Amino acid sequence: MGVTRRALLQAAIAVTAAGTVGATQTALAGGAAAASPPGDVVGKVTVGYQGWFACIGDGAPINAWWHWSANSSQPPSPSNTGIVAWPDVREYTRTYPTAYAALGNGQPATLFSSYDQQTVDTHFLWMQQNNIDTAALQRFNPVGGEGPTRDAMAAKVRSAAEAHSRKFYIMYDVTDWTNMQSEIKTDWTNKMKAHTASSAYATQNGKPVVCIWGFGFSDDKRPFAPAPCLDVVNWFKSQGCYVIGGVPTWWRTGDRDSRAGFSDVYHAFNMISPWMVGRIGNVADADNFYNVATVPDLAECAAHGIDYQPCVLPGAVTLRQRAHGDFMWRQFYNMVRAGVQGVYISMFDEYNEGNQIAKTAESQAWVPTNSGFLALDEDGTACSSDYYLRLTGDGGRMLKGQLALTATRPTQPLVGSGGDTTAPSVPGALHSTAHTDTTVALAWNAATDNVGVLAYRVLRVSGGSSTQVGSTGNTAFTVTGLTPSTAYTFDVVAVDAAGNASQPSNQVSVTTSASSGTTDLALHKPTSESGHTQSYGSGNVVDGDQNTYWESVNNAFPQWIQVDLGSTTTVKRIVVDLPPATAWTTRSQTIAVQGSTDGNSFTSLLSGAAYTFNPASGNTATLTLPSAASVRYVRLVFTANSGWPAGQASGVHIFSS
Repeated sequence: MGVTRRALLQAAIAVTAAGTVGATQTALAGGAAAASPPGDVVGKVTVGYQGWFACIGDGAPINAWWHWSANSSQPPSPSNTGIVAWPDVREYTRTYPTAYAALGNGQPATLFSSYDQQTVDTHFLWMQQNNIDTAALQRFNPVGGEGPTRDAMAAKVRSAAEAHSRKFYIMYDVTDWTNMQSEIKTDWTNKMKAHTASSAYATQNGKPVVCIWGFGFSDDKRPFAPAPCLDVVNWFKSQGCYVIGGVPTWWRTGDRDSRAGFSDVYHAFNMISPWMVGRIGNVADADNFYNVATVPDLAECAAHGIDYQPCVLPGAVTLRQRAHGDFMWRQFYNMVRAGVQGVYISMFDEYNEGNQIAKTAESQAWVPTNSGFLALDEDGTACSSDYYLRLTGDGGRMLKGQLALTATRPTQPLVGSGGDTTAPSVPGALHSTAHTDTTVALAWNAATDNVGVLAYRVLRVSGGSSTQVGSTGNTAFTVTGLTPSTAYTFDVVAVDAAGNASQPSNQVSVTTSASSGTTDLALHKPTSESGHTQSYGSGNVVDGDQNTYWESVNNAFPQWIQVDLGSTTTVKRIVVDLPPATAWTTRSQTIAVQGSTDGNSFTSLLSGAAYTFNPASGNTATLTLPSAASVRYVRLVFTANSGWPAGQASGVHIFSS
């Protein structure tokens, strides 16, 4: 993928306030009249969510160090990197070794994969803990090789948003998308529109929200003329969508970073969200843009009945812009005093340019020693790794009127240096209520807090260290993906909205049962695929619903589907289903089975053979391995189908005997 919006030039910074609204004026004498009532974007804080980090071995179809490395076939290192800031990975249950030296504290330098559902769940938990309302999932051209991975990420974001009571919507970025005008419509109709059925999909004015980022920019990555852009905007509106425009900074004046002639396109959007990354870098810049952009932009939008959602950015760590939060807070202050309809945070997980708010290395103790990366304490002020999440939460409260308008940043860089400093009480009486060969069900007594307990972290304890295996707002949780006949120890920690954590509960040790051979090891596990058609993605084979199915790319055998069991497990028998409806006429599919322990090197477990699927007998086939195999990844390879020119499966069920 070529240069995107995050690499646009900073030339537009060179503007002055001469001849504009005075620096002390409040926009529109007390705020603009909102074109829309509060919804999932109006009156809310939205974060841009990339979800574009993958690691070799994570099971993602892209099978690369996606966005971590310059050469994505090789692990990231000081000479092969795609990032400028180092994430805090302590809350991820699965990370991947890199070629960086150890951290300053001696711990190995590992990175997360967005493809792991627990990663996305952790991110949306952080949003929940910090009162961040909505996530805009970035969706670049999905037609190329990145498409299957991006499709899977949409499903993972949907699941996490539903689990943590957050909202999400699709944000199309048209960068380098040659056939955008037709393909964006097909992608919405055949794939992304299905996600609007989720209770977590964002709506505004009763309509599903879609954003299109990139129309009108004066660079060669988005060379579209006004007519096709206007056609796309109006098409989405005809589909019943509320359409946001991610537009150039100077959309209103049609110069500098904006092409001329796009006024009709900009005014066709329901909401305008001008890009600001690379435009401002300090408090003085923020105040200047309040006068030359925010105030007149807001007036223009109000005159045309358009909602206005400007960007707020934390600043680039690598450029030392953050000023321990003062830069970001000044933007919040300016936007709220102007009376904007919503705020868009650029970005949640943008470690590539260092303007992320997600948890980040707080000091050199948490940065690889040979990386040259700065940490959040780069200006000498100690900051907790979650500081910019907390700062965003407080900015959102000011936007919603829950905090008084103030130019003085209320958020303290370190938890415990101001505000709520009282940790919850210890959760009591942790115990196991049930267990199987792969699961342990836990329950405990609720903790108390002076403000309120937000969530509980469930930790697996081993060798004197703890690893988070889940989080919940309830007092019960089932740990899944465990190994049969294995002893596990757990404890639980309560957390409040300020990030204060209790001491751990009592520990409980449970040994999982021996494998019964009747447990479906594949149920709800991560999947990957060679590709799929329309909305029939690989996740359908492990959802427990025989009516949903995977269908591979048509007329392109061989095709494959893969399940990640989570750990090396004994596998002996695989049952493959098709939907039970009689409309699925009897057919024969030729299927082989491969296995791997690392996701890279696969061996043959069962040679290809033809299997008959007959609706009259359940439309199912059993593939029995000649001998039990110990593998983590199970791949089914389809080379023929007498009923359709593609591989098809509504269920892949894996058993140990």
